[in-house]
Amino acid sequence: MSVLEERYASTEMKEIWSKEFKIKLEREFWIVVLKAQASAGLKIPLKAISDYERVLNNIDLKSISDREEVLHHDVKARIEEFNYLAGHELIHLGMTSRDLTENVEIFQIRNSLILTAKKTASLLSVISQFSVKYSQLPLVARTHNIPAQVTTLGRRFSTWGEELLFALEHLEELIERLPFRGLKGAVGTLSDLEELLPGKSVDIETEVNSIFNFNRVLASPSQIYPRSIDLEVVSTLNQIAAIPSNIAINIRLMSGNNLVSEVFEENQTGSSAMPHKVNPRLSERINSLSATLKGFLVMINEISGNQWNEADVSCSAVRRVAISDSFFAIDGILDTVIHILLTLKVNEGPIKNEIDLNLPSLLSSTLLMRAVNKGISREFAHKKIKEHSIRGNEDYLNGLGNSFLKRLLADNELNFDSSEINALVSSPIKLVGLAIKQVKDFEAKANLKLKIYPDAKTYKPPKII
Repeated sequence: MSVLEERYASTEMKEIWSKEFKIKLEREFWIVVLKAQASAGLKIPLKAISDYERVLNNIDLKSISDREEVLHHDVKARIEEFNYLAGHELIHLGMTSRDLTENVEIFQIRNSLILTAKKTASLLSVISQFSVKYSQLPLVARTHNIPAQVTTLGRRFSTWGEELLFALEHLEELIERLPFRGLKGAVGTLSDLEELLPGKSVDIETEVNSIFNFNRVLASPSQIYPRSIDLEVVSTLNQIAAIPSNIAINIRLMSGNNLVSEVFEENQTGSSAMPHKVNPRLSERINSLSATLKGFLVMINEISGNQWNEADVSCSAVRRVAISDSFFAIDGILDTVIHILLTLKVNEGPIKNEIDLNLPSLLSSTLLMRAVNKGISREFAHKKIKEHSIRGNEDYLNGLGNSFLKRLLADNELNFDSSEINALVSSPIKLVGLAIKQVKDFEAKANLKLKIYPDAKTYKPPKII
């Protein structure tokens, strides 16, 4: 069991990638193929099929491992184990190892993508609700991490929500066109199955696919399906992870100024040395898991476009680690960020204080536009406002208070009066432009998408520690 699986993944995701579940899937696949071959005319006793079905769940990992130590071949070990339990040697006829593993793994990948899509929709719902709740709470917007203008807290989160919506649509489209490899044999030509049942191999493949219900089947892969498919899968997970990562790093930044706080439970400890510490540790975890997921993307990229002829096994060790662990990582990321947002404390007092502290400077572009409306040249007004802002900020840094607005009102060439400036200072919400409408627009888009995910609004992640 990997650290990611043990510490961060949910029970549902662990189940999809457990050794027992994979072996059961493989056995189910063999039985499906066996039944299809029997229907196509291969002489297979019905009792043999029922005997295989009877021992389907008799999974002894140690026995299989012991066989592999002797055979040095993992699939052959699982063939011999299943045959031994059933008392027959009828599975895997006309098949190669990759006929089994490639199809089972793409089935696991699809199930994992579907689970990821459901949790992504849940995150979309949480972000939408959060954005609406705080759509009218003014907040200092920053560019280059420097105070720039006024936005709202909800508007900031709607940016990430819209990005998530775009990523979710890509994920959904990937699920729809993810291909089944099918039964293709040792080099992809179906020669062994065609030799076993002349003229029936394509019908058998079609029947097998109908059970697993993929929308498309590869027509002419080699022994393996293209590893560029794995690359797109892990790349899509990274695209999804970008949104929680953005949220997490900004929560960390805002936490440093006490604007928001992660939930801090009664007996929780922030630091073993400093009793006062309340750290955004879960947000840090998300950024760490996101970095790990990017590492898996590098690994998968190395095996994409690196196939020798019809097949080799140079990709096997990478895939054993990177594919399942990528899903464990995204699973932990999504559950953690949902938990953070459901329990996040918004500190409205410090948010207001930050606006009050930076408000003179935050008015600069608004005042520039008002100067233009008065008929003043934009570049002239820009130069004058910049000079007053810089001098006012210097006074502030020297402990004299910010004199920006006082200097501005004393400038007869700009012709501002105190009433219009006081109106802006007293009501920061007037400075947010279309922020409130933009949140509503995002909410409408999110709600439209969430209609196909009825459980998204009620999902609660497992306990996060």
